[in-house]
Amino acid sequence: MNDARTALTHEREITEPVSLTLPNGRLNPAAVGWTRHPLHDTSGIGARGRGTGRNKRWEYWGITTPDHIVAVTVAMLDYATLNQVWVFDRAAATDIDASAITPLSRGVDLPGSLGEGDGARPATARVPGIETTITDSASGTRIVATTKRVAIDIVAERPDGHEALGVVVPWSDTRFQYTVKDVARPARGTVTIDGVTHELPAGESWAVLDHGRGRWPYSMRWHWGAASGIEHGRRLGLQLGGLWTDGTGSTENALSVDGRLHKLGAELDWRFDPSDWLRPWTITGDRVDVIFTPFHDRYAKTALGVIHTETHQCFGTYRGTVTDDSGTAVPVEALLGWAEFVKNRW
Repeated sequence: MNDARTALTHEREITEPVSLTLPNGRLNPAAVGWTRHPLHDTSGIGARGRGTGRNKRWEYWGITTPDHIVAVTVAMLDYATLNQVWVFDRAAATDIDASAITPLSRGVDLPGSLGEGDGARPATARVPGIETTITDSASGTRIVATTKRVAIDIVAERPDGHEALGVVVPWSDTRFQYTVKDVARPARGTVTIDGVTHELPAGESWAVLDHGRGRWPYSMRWHWGAASGIEHGRRLGLQLGGLWTDGTGSTENALSVDGRLHKLGAELDWRFDPSDWLRPWTITGDRVDVIFTPFHDRYAKTALGVIHTETHQCFGTYRGTVTDDSGTAVPVEALLGWAEFVKNRW
């Protein structure tokens, strides 16, 4: 292995179960690294008297199909909950958005850790206008959500041997995040809009998980890009990030090929035009050279008390190349997904 390749594998792979936090609530140094399967016990996040006001816990699922894009959020921010169900009709270029912010943890329950297997406590939200249940099992995850106009019942399948990227990002021993980004999960089920039920097209529908448990600084910016699909007979997934991991020694970058994870250790350069979010973006770095071409900008801004957020989540297609662990350039020709820029004070 040459020096350039060695430099890209500086992050430590964790292969045994580990607690994210120490008994005193601070970051466990042994938890810093990345995994192919959920191995972190994150039940210490949200424990009484630990990190009050800074604990952030969430489950986010994004589903892409030729006809619709769906996003489901169940989040607890210590002092408030944020829950959302969003559906975009690609042909009509119209969306339906139902969201609710409630004080403290009212109406929301989240499991302590991911990967607890069959029988694990589901993530649930029962808040004004939204009901959501997310149930994980060894074979997949069922996402059920209803709003006034929308009903979703989708299963994100987990193929045998499928790997998901888990990463701990250490800003300090009191501010840190554990994230699982799980791309290229085949999706099946239905989306019902105003009483009309749409079946997810088989082989063309994909689910992506963003699972988060951590203690955040008040102000933060990030990039996140994800894409999934079949190209040249292989199930490909892209997971790309930036800004929030800069300088920590951790990245959340990976390539998934037929469920096998290829960790990308280098930070990436994101270039886009903030005056025109639908112009092509470029994302480059060691082992990554892709262009993202958006067709829709999902813009959202919230200013409510201590919560101030601004998001441009653009949906489109990726093309370019990403290099796998063997040094082989994997072509990406038209992979459907998203790229986003987020500014948060929360």
